[in-house]
Amino acid sequence: MQQRTIGNGRLTVSCMGLGCMGMSEFYGPGDEAESIATIHRAIELGINFLDTADVYGRGENEILVGKAIADRRQQVILATKFGNVRAPDGTFLGISGRPEYVRQACDASLKRLKTDMIDLYYQHRVDPNTPIEDTVGAMAGLVQQGKVRFLGLSEAGPETIRRAHRVHPITALQTEYSLWTRDPEEDVLPVCRELGIGFVAYSPLGRGFLTGQIRRFEDLAPDDWRRNNPRFQGANFQKNLDLVERITQMAAKKGCTPSQLALAWVLAQGNDIIPIPGTKRRRYLEENAKAAEIVLTPEDLRRIDEVAPKGAAAGDRYPPAGMAAVGR
Repeated sequence: MQQRTIGNGRLTVSCMGLGCMGMSEFYGPGDEAESIATIHRAIELGINFLDTADVYGRGENEILVGKAIADRRQQVILATKFGNVRAPDGTFLGISGRPEYVRQACDASLKRLKTDMIDLYYQHRVDPNTPIEDTVGAMAGLVQQGKVRFLGLSEAGPETIRRAHRVHPITALQTEYSLWTRDPEEDVLPVCRELGIGFVAYSPLGRGFLTGQIRRFEDLAPDDWRRNNPRFQGANFQKNLDLVERITQMAAKKGCTPSQLALAWVLAQGNDIIPIPGTKRRRYLEENAKAAEIVLTPEDLRRIDEVAPKGAAAGDRYPPAGMAAVGR
């Protein structure tokens, strides 16, 4: 697996990471043994960039990742996030970037992950009630204490990124980016490139829609979070299915799966971009990893732009409350 260097050359990771969220929540039932085997297989394939967060499974995902890497911690770049606060029963309580909460959350994550240092620590969502300077100042204190190596933000807007970067270098900005979510190209990605901040693309497979495996709304488990996502509902579903069909046809001509084409497209957008497709099964992980071997020609990229231009997806990428929390 090729490597990419981000954050003005300070952090080197595999060109593709592994999103671990779905192993514990949101996308139907999980299987701990298979999830751990998937993480181990990722490491074998050279995928060393693992992404989790304290909110996934209310801490259970960090515990799972910590268990999986206990005997191979030095082989991975470990990223986690804080800021989305939930009650023990899963109820969402809000967003916090208060300095005291930053320190509390970090200590709790370190304990669950069973490690003494987090390689990349993100603020998951920007707290509108706490100046970003205060939040990043507290995060910088974690670097000084040796608890964190590098800092990141997730779903932050351009001005917030600039303000945060003035307090302490931001190594990575994580935002949804894929063939059906190209919004970051407008202003977020240019700011990241201006400041030398790496761009970590989550949901590069459109929350699984771009794989071509989801054909009906009923294919989603009753407790699958995607049932509440506007892009998976009503008329939007069929419009987005038509988009996937066009991508599938192009992938067939290229001799790859639609997942591989979608990931190859993200990889082709720049060496400062790291997609982190999520999966909880080894077979899909192996399929995704092969996308790094696909070379898209200028003609391929032109044709992909024709079938999946900016704004091609129907529906918002989150319900209203979720949309209100992005781009701050």
